[in-house]
Amino acid sequence: MTRIAFLGAGSTVFARNILGDVLLREGLQDIEIALYDIDRVRLEDSARLVEAINQNQNQGRARIQRYLGPENRREALQGAAHVVNAVQIGGYEPCTVTDFEIPDAFGLRQTIADTIGIGGLFRTLRTLPVLLEIARDMEVVCPDAWLLNYTNPMCAITAGLLQGSSIRTMGLCHSVQACIPSLLGNLGLDEKYPAAEVQSSIAGINHQAWLLRVEHAGADLYPEIKKRAGELSARVRDRGGGRWVRELLQRAGMPAEEPCYLHPFWALGGRESGKLSAEEALDVTVGCDLVRFEMLARFGYYLTESSEHTAEYTPWFIKTAQPALIDEYNIPLDEYPRRCRQQIAGWAAQREALLSNTAIEHTPSNEFGASILHALITGEPTQAALNVMNEGWIDNLPANACVEVPSRVDAQGIHPEKIGALPEACAALNRTNIGTQVLAVEAVLQQSRDAIYQAALLDPHTGAELSVDQTVALCDQLIEAHQGWLPEFH
Repeated sequence: MTRIAFLGAGSTVFARNILGDVLLREGLQDIEIALYDIDRVRLEDSARLVEAINQNQNQGRARIQRYLGPENRREALQGAAHVVNAVQIGGYEPCTVTDFEIPDAFGLRQTIADTIGIGGLFRTLRTLPVLLEIARDMEVVCPDAWLLNYTNPMCAITAGLLQGSSIRTMGLCHSVQACIPSLLGNLGLDEKYPAAEVQSSIAGINHQAWLLRVEHAGADLYPEIKKRAGELSARVRDRGGGRWVRELLQRAGMPAEEPCYLHPFWALGGRESGKLSAEEALDVTVGCDLVRFEMLARFGYYLTESSEHTAEYTPWFIKTAQPALIDEYNIPLDEYPRRCRQQIAGWAAQREALLSNTAIEHTPSNEFGASILHALITGEPTQAALNVMNEGWIDNLPANACVEVPSRVDAQGIHPEKIGALPEACAALNRTNIGTQVLAVEAVLQQSRDAIYQAALLDPHTGAELSVDQTVALCDQLIEAHQGWLPEFH
């Protein structure tokens, strides 16, 4: 019986998506699942949910086991053919709160803070050491297993595992799957060009990969997309940008604390209820993506990750000296803490109803995980966007970069596609993010405090806001505040 270990199983909804997909996939249904977490309650919640899906839709064919705490981690990994990683080190409290509050005291505002920037840097510093401990366990008890990494910061964590251990690792995200539906939906082109009928090519780095080609029935869609995005973005910005979007959402009945990724759904509901006109609903969806549409206009290609992410990966949009930009581009500052609070409250409200539903069933998600596991186990090939070290896959990005490229997966492993060179402006922007990622990995592998400072100093958003002395002082305060979550840096 093939064994799959799921680390961070207390992420109940995500565990349901990945493992529910697995249990519905022909060829994977007779498996052994080892659920591992350090939170007893969340682990039990996930086990109950996955077991219910196993019984209801898989005739109980899978064997599901629970493993609690670091003392049982090696046992959870013992004999695993493949390992799925979804751990979050430090949680919302205390670590995510710290990642936002201390930079904010220095005047450095963030939106998500999980990829680069000060928040992404310190998430790497506390996460990668734990993942390397897991890799050491895997080297002993399941050295041939593939590790499917879902944990952010994706590039730094995946690169750190590949450079700091012998474990075969690939990084997975869902921003590539969401790219075409997001672009077409936000511009109101999704009925004219259904996403399933659109052909595309995407490559770059995680959360900053580029839609290099977008076609429908052999026709290039970029001219129409660029014209429409430019005209609609100008209209929304002229009407007040974020202020206009918030006014429309309030009219549609949206609660004040709703995360920005739900704004398009409220716009649709407002249109269907008659609270918003079709034009006003379109203004909301366009207004949710103003940063990416600006990047499309300036760099020529659409980015995979959302506007709230992109705003903090660059030096141009969140600026203390130009506060009007926040409304002009509708940038949701402190968005990730808002999402965390909503998710915590939402889970508390739905937990019992969800777990007490003995008839619960799962609908397949758009995650790559089950398809990749199926390909590795059965040999039936699949295609996925994967994060790997740049062994010649993108010519004008450095070899020590972790890149996101289309890849074929089969029983022999992963086979990335050679892209060639990205458009130079796109590659140049990627390189500004790669530098911080590479230095964050170096900081962990060499336990180097100087590398922490260098990573922070080279971060585009931080460098646009803070001086050298401020940046170093900020890092020192964060290192002190994260005591107990970080290794010693020298």
